[in-house]
Parts: sequence; structure tokens; C-alpha cells
Amino acid sequence: MELLFFFLVFLLAMLYSSVGHGGASGYLALMALFSFSPVFMRPSALVLNIFVSSIAFFSYYRNSHFRFSLLLPFIVTSVPFAFIGGMITVNPKMYNILLGIFLLIAIARMIYTPGAQAGEIKQINKPLAYIIGILLGFLSGLIGIGGGIILSPIIILMKWGTQKQTAAVSAAFILVNSVSGLTGQISNGIKVAPEIGYMLAAAIAGGFIGSYMGSFRITEKSLKYALSMVLTFASFKLLFF
Repeated sequence: MELLFFFLVFLLAMLYSSVGHGGASGYLALMALFSFSPVFMRPSALVLNIFVSSIAFFSYYRNSHFRFSLLLPFIVTSVPFAFIGGMITVNPKMYNILLGIFLLIAIARMIYTPGAQAGEIKQINKPLAYIIGILLGFLSGLIGIGGGIILSPIIILMKWGTQKQTAAVSAAFILVNSVSGLTGQISNGIKVAPEIGYMLAAAIAGGFIGSYMGSFRITEKSLKYALSMVLTFASFKLLFF
């Protein structure tokens, strides 16, 4: 079962990094399915997020897809609120409920992927971006996610950036929020999963491969549906068991 768990971590990192994400929602779902303690889940997911999103960001940055002007309005508010969220100690039962609800949102996001929007790229609405940053930043620290899985469709649907720019900005957004959220948790003392070394090795390997996947569309689509099933089972386990 441990080998299966590490293999699934590898697959998740490969899928998420291919679209500029760190994979926290997937790692949290896996840890829930494999009955990890909530004490380990938040910090462990953020540690994995930091490494995988760094790999994804470097890949997109190297290919000149990163726009700092698009990232800045979000992280101005998200970083401090991720720290605040990380400082909050959540009751295990309440944490399971919050995570279960978030995973349902992640499932919808995984199934529905907005395509490239026709028309000219629009100027970002900064006041709206500040509000989005507050909400996603707080969730990042509180639950142990990076927020990119929600930020990406917002940027695309609002026509604030191209798909490649969105992936690059999402990777950077996840990275800084994960660092901030983890720092907030450290202030209260944290415990990562004993298996974190093996989890990191699997996630980093998947992250490198996913970042260079290119156009394996069929494989990516199949992985998305498989991941949706994993998230569904994990969500129901957290909410009803």
C-alpha cells in the first residue's frame, strides 16, 4: 500500500505541474484516503506544493510566459492572509469538513477546464484581484493548499492572461502562498508525515516530468478523470465517515 501511495503522489505531481499547479488538493485527498492524521496533512501538503510549484514555475519562466504584473495584485493580499490562515489551529473534525468541501470544488474544477478565451487580453481588475488574493491566501494557510486550482480559471475566464501566462502565474502564486502558509504553521509548531522524504522524491520526479510533458493530451485527460475519482472518494470519506 505504501508503494501505491508513493506512485499516486508521483502521478499527481506530474499532472498538476503540467498545468502550473503544485498539487496540494490531490496530496490532501490521498492522505485522507490513506488515513493520515490531520496534524500531518496541512504541513506535508504545503511542503510538497513548494517543491512541485517551484519546478513548474521555473519551466514556464524559462520559456518567457511569466508576467509579474499579473501576479502582483493577487499576492499583495494573499501572502499575509496565507500566514494568518496558517497560524490558526483547526479542530480535526472541522478541518475534515472544510477539506471535504474544498475537494468538491476541486473536482468541479478538474472536470471543467475553461479553454482559451477569444478576444484581446484585458487589463486586470486590481480591487477584485485584491479580494481574490485575500480569500485564496487565507484558504492556503488554513487548509494547506496553494490556491492555483481556483485562481487559474478565474484568470482565463476574466481574460486577464493567456493559458501559458496563467499557468506561470498560478505556479508562482502557489509557491509564495505555500511558503507563507507553512511559515504561519511553523510559528505554532508543525509535524510533517514520517514518509515526507519518500513523498518528496516521488513528487519532485513527477514535477520534472509533468513540467516537460508537452502535448500528451490523452494521457492528461485520463489522469484528470482518475484524479476526479480519487478526490470524490476522499471528499465523501472526510464528510461522512
